[in-house]
Amino acid sequence: MRIALLEDEQDQADLVCAWLKAAGHNCHVFSLGKDLVRAVQRETFDLFLLDWGVPGMSGAEVLTWIRSNVAEPVPVLFVTARQREEDIVHALTNGADDYMIKPLGKLELLARVDALGRRARPSPPADEAVLEYGRLSVDCRNRQVKLDGEEVAMTQKDYELALFLLRNIGRLLSRGYILEAVWGQAAEINTRTVDTHVSRIRGKLQLTPENGWRLSAVYQHGYRLEQLAADAR
Repeated sequence: MRIALLEDEQDQADLVCAWLKAAGHNCHVFSLGKDLVRAVQRETFDLFLLDWGVPGMSGAEVLTWIRSNVAEPVPVLFVTARQREEDIVHALTNGADDYMIKPLGKLELLARVDALGRRARPSPPADEAVLEYGRLSVDCRNRQVKLDGEEVAMTQKDYELALFLLRNIGRLLSRGYILEAVWGQAAEINTRTVDTHVSRIRGKLQLTPENGWRLSAVYQHGYRLEQLAADAR
């Protein structure tokens, strides 16, 4: 998962990030609430880990902003030293999904992160062989995509990107998020790579409104793939 961590104590941020990265997650650290809010307006995250007592805009204020401005229900886990019952109730009542009190335990944190991730975006069955999307089908074992039963010639990276987009239908995905998920690279890499591959996939898989799809670029953010209802074509 791509995780945003709001934590102003450098040692704590480094430790939590090390745990998350070792577990296979990508961690982006913000020491100020306003910086996280600014990033969320152009980037996509799967989970937010928020400390309450950070300078300026508090974690509680960031939570309120997220729930008011982020359309999809991204999980929020509070990791804070505040342990009064009223603080916990306030966070959960205002949209937090879970609450942990410092000092943190590595295994418990990772277990809670994984649990939130599973609830937000269930993984496809391990034995799933073929995914069906109308005229499109994806053979996961042989890493092939077919359109109307005919295999589409694709590079392996095109295949990975197509599968990623299809598994995230309706979700707004930033270019940085796509790069990390598909290429395993930091968001600072030239995002024209994403644009080039998306354009190629749109043409090869006929992801156009007349064929029941809309693969649209969202200004200063990224892309969203939508499957259209018949009366919207």
